[in-house]
Amino acid sequence: MTAHLQHELESLKKSLLSLSAQVEKNVRQATKAFTEGDTQQATEVIESDRTVDAQEVVLEEECLKILALHQPVAIDLRFIIAVLKINNDLERIGDLAVNIAEAAARRTDQSPLPEGFDLVPVADRAQKMLALSMDSLVNMDTKVAREVCAADDEVDAEKRRISRLVVATIKEDPTNLDLLIQILLVARHIERIADLATNIAEDTIYMVDGDIVRHHDEPSD
Repeated sequence: MTAHLQHELESLKKSLLSLSAQVEKNVRQATKAFTEGDTQQATEVIESDRTVDAQEVVLEEECLKILALHQPVAIDLRFIIAVLKINNDLERIGDLAVNIAEAAARRTDQSPLPEGFDLVPVADRAQKMLALSMDSLVNMDTKVAREVCAADDEVDAEKRRISRLVVATIKEDPTNLDLLIQILLVARHIERIADLATNIAEDTIYMVDGDIVRHHDEPSD
């Protein structure tokens, strides 16, 4: 590897980590906004998505430039391919954060969520998966990447629990129908964030080992 290519790849990694940090912040803030009914935080997340989109475009252009100028091979090539895919996944996670923020903006009060519907623990799990997936990429650590993949089952199980509770609560007392539907939607967005974090971990495994890891079939709700 030439020194110039090494410099370009390091710059690419820094850009990807910067995008990841912004996306992680948006997910945390959006979830907090929803659970607390904080419309101001929700608005900040929605507005910051323009920055995420702009960073995603710049990163893609950097990847294509390196491919054209250096024609990398082996692990360098796999790294750039992984960055292209992860870049797209991070942008999609940013969009999901916006969806959660928009749900927060639709809340008409700041009262606590009904008992049993606390979304903070499952959101924390998904956020931790995202952080660990990026750590696995930076450190080229497939052990951590595989741990992220395994953790996805926990988020899926919690989302199914919330879905069943929403349905049961609506049947028993549909008074808070609008809020319950928003809770269900946010839970689905969080589950999808965990899925995309798993994608990032799988891309890390591909980059390091050359193994293509596929998702297992997801159970129905």
